[in-house]
Amino acid sequence: MQTDYDLIVLGGGIAGMTAAIYAARANLNTLLLEQRVCGGLVNTTHVVENFPSYPSINGMDLMEKVRDHVDALGVTICEVVEIESLDLEGETKCFTTDEGRFCAPATVLATGRKPKTLPLETDCEQIHYCAICDGSAYTGKDVIVVGGGNSGVDESLYLLSLGVNRIVVVEEFDRLLASEKACRQLQARSNVEIMTSTRITRIRSNERLETVTLQNTVDETTIEKPADGVFVYIGQAPQTDLFHGQIELDGDGYIPVNADMQTSAAGVFAAGDVIQKRYRQITTAMGDATVAALSAVGYLNENRGCRT
Repeated sequence: MQTDYDLIVLGGGIAGMTAAIYAARANLNTLLLEQRVCGGLVNTTHVVENFPSYPSINGMDLMEKVRDHVDALGVTICEVVEIESLDLEGETKCFTTDEGRFCAPATVLATGRKPKTLPLETDCEQIHYCAICDGSAYTGKDVIVVGGGNSGVDESLYLLSLGVNRIVVVEEFDRLLASEKACRQLQARSNVEIMTSTRITRIRSNERLETVTLQNTVDETTIEKPADGVFVYIGQAPQTDLFHGQIELDGDGYIPVNADMQTSAAGVFAAGDVIQKRYRQITTAMGDATVAALSAVGYLNENRGCRT
């Protein structure tokens, strides 16, 4: 595989693939590196209903269409690759992986976010973070869903579509935080119990999950609920561990950028859920990535005389 490129995009979610599309259309020789498979968190979304042109589409289906677009433009994609180290501070940005060392004068960081894990010490194997990945094993069974935001409510509806027998939705706030439409759909189901102002404090298992202890955050009373599985949706954290000491990060690990998606390092741009911003949606990630890729093109024109 070639080792030198005009632009390296790190991350194959919607932001990374959008950046790759714009870079390829600008005739940049582009490499996309992805530690898992392309699609990112959208792959784990059962239904996407806010993407223009598709009133409703499965997340993985949407990402397959985006991937087809990237492939059609001749972008080199290296998936399931382990990033062992990187150097973003020099004139050339280099990524050392288990597939080799790749370098380019500019890069777009689009590593996105990953689900936060349940803050309990347990080795229980029936704790999951992706209903699409693991939900089919719970047809006819009872599950706990931790988190009443959009992800928790949407994935609860998906689990119900798989034939889960009963769901208890647990939310620490005093109300569900998901969209009104999704909340109404969930509240209309007779086999769903919603427990707000509640947190999970203990998981009891003996080879398999047996019960979950839930605590009311107002009066601190507790109750034990039997369950076959737990699905957790309590937020996400930026995947920026690799960048510590290389570029500026804020206190939560997000990447500060300017209007051009430029980071604190010259030639290093960032886009999508990994940057500091208020709203994190598929469409906002695409907008960030468009700006980042075009800014990288401008940077290369000014500093390297790269052909565009």
